[in-house]
Amino acid sequence: MSDTDTHRDSPDGPTTVAGGPAPAQWWKALGVFDLETTGVDVETARIVTAHVGLIDADGRSIAHGAWLADPGVEIPEGASAVHGISTEQARAEGRPAAEVVAEIIAALRAVFARGVPLVVYNAPYDLTLLDREARRHGVEPLGEVGDIGCVVDPLVIDKAVDTYRKGKRTLEAAAQVYGVVLDDAHDAGADAVAAGRVAQAMARKFPDRLDLPSTDLHDLQVGWCGTQAASFQDYMRRTKDPTFTAHGEWPHRALPGA
Repeated sequence: MSDTDTHRDSPDGPTTVAGGPAPAQWWKALGVFDLETTGVDVETARIVTAHVGLIDADGRSIAHGAWLADPGVEIPEGASAVHGISTEQARAEGRPAAEVVAEIIAALRAVFARGVPLVVYNAPYDLTLLDREARRHGVEPLGEVGDIGCVVDPLVIDKAVDTYRKGKRTLEAAAQVYGVVLDDAHDAGADAVAAGRVAQAMARKFPDRLDLPSTDLHDLQVGWCGTQAASFQDYMRRTKDPTFTAHGEWPHRALPGA
């Protein structure tokens, strides 16, 4: 099933496969999640495609759900150029956004209910956007930050364990660095699975830093992301824009003004 299908394998696919307690080594079984959207602003962008799945210790996809939504707004040409979905296709083949959002959240809850960590590359983007979509469509959000479950964000981890490596920190760049094949970048399914495999490769490359309980890793990422954002903000204010603000909340941002 591709991420442009308008149905799913099973409403609770990730639940039925991940039976039993989470493994001692968090990377042995992982949930994976990715969105493709209408834009970069988490407060206004809408979901176009999504993937929630499970991968095993070898990075094989063993269960997944895929969605194509009609976001209810025009998809900008720039966004369509990235993920390949036009406004016309989304309207003709996509399902109502409210239904899609509710099903994505149900699938993520199923992953967390099994104690399986969820890999999300640049988690504050996808999880915050999903939160805003839920509120927009009257769907119960995943919950506050502490209620989400264990999240693994390869972007935050990569910056923490290989801080001084030069070059981009995109998923495509990380996949190349860690030897993960990513043939169809910006396809929600391909990106989600690749992010999971990158997380597994990081765990194997840096066991001294990452061989710890997933709950401890989750807490470390909260601090790492805050430190990284503060450092980036300081750099931007010194070199480009004295008013620049970087968000350091992780794994998702609170509502503006909250």
